[in-house]
Amino acid sequence: MEFNSYIGIDWSGDKNKYQKGISVAKCEGGNKAPYIILPPKKYWTRTDLISWLINEISKEKTLVGIDFSFSYPFYDKASYFPGVKDSPINPHDLWKMIDNINSNNENFYGGGVWNLNPYKNFYNSPKFKGKQYSSRRRLTEIISKTKKLSPSPTFNCVGPGAVGTGSLAGMRVLNFLKNKVYIWPFEKLSHKQKSVVVEVFPSFYFRVASVKPTKKIGYTLENINLALNFFKSSPLPKGQIISGPDQDDADSIISSAALRFYSRNNEIWKVPKSSQKEGWIFGV
Repeated sequence: MEFNSYIGIDWSGDKNKYQKGISVAKCEGGNKAPYIILPPKKYWTRTDLISWLINEISKEKTLVGIDFSFSYPFYDKASYFPGVKDSPINPHDLWKMIDNINSNNENFYGGGVWNLNPYKNFYNSPKFKGKQYSSRRRLTEIISKTKKLSPSPTFNCVGPGAVGTGSLAGMRVLNFLKNKVYIWPFEKLSHKQKSVVVEVFPSFYFRVASVKPTKKIGYTLENINLALNFFKSSPLPKGQIISGPDQDDADSIISSAALRFYSRNNEIWKVPKSSQKEGWIFGV
């Protein structure tokens, strides 16, 4: 599929008023380098970001990649929440459930599920480690590990590499966006003028390009440009500042370039049937 632009988002699920860890990068077609989109205030909020994103997708056909798990493991135990009578059986119902549980939380925060039985028992959360928590993996994460690198388990919400809190907030966002965009791979895509949202994993893209962060420094501008070159992108300009608490700009930049690179390969869009319930990391 062809798109007018490619937006990579390094996500954050924290409960603060502003999300210092959110970074947004954009690139157009061709091979021009991605560039950082600055927030309307000093930092992004999830609400401000989604408002900006809706405006962007209303103007042009965009491929958007966001760094969180779009769904939970299902096929390992034939359920997202095994043993729970009313456990959702598809991603759309899962997103709706998470959103309903957190309806009193502003800014798409999703941590309210940690207070509610029986669902709280499945999470390793800042509040406590649930009795039914385990290191479950989706097929896309298993394949990702065999190729280069696997993300943290989706139900883990503790630690710097955890994706669980961000995924809860992200699922609320997907529930909000579901009628405005195609959410891949859960919906059949067409070539009509409609934007597409996919799941990304920035560290995987760096590893595919044989680039690793260095201790204490992280990703240098030189290393980021090496990775951009792998994805057929022009380099960032000299003196480019890579901001964010965890060099979040580096993640959004490489994600936008990887989106553009991978989207042109028809095989990338073909993923296993299990992805209809579990989702898939774009490019894996």
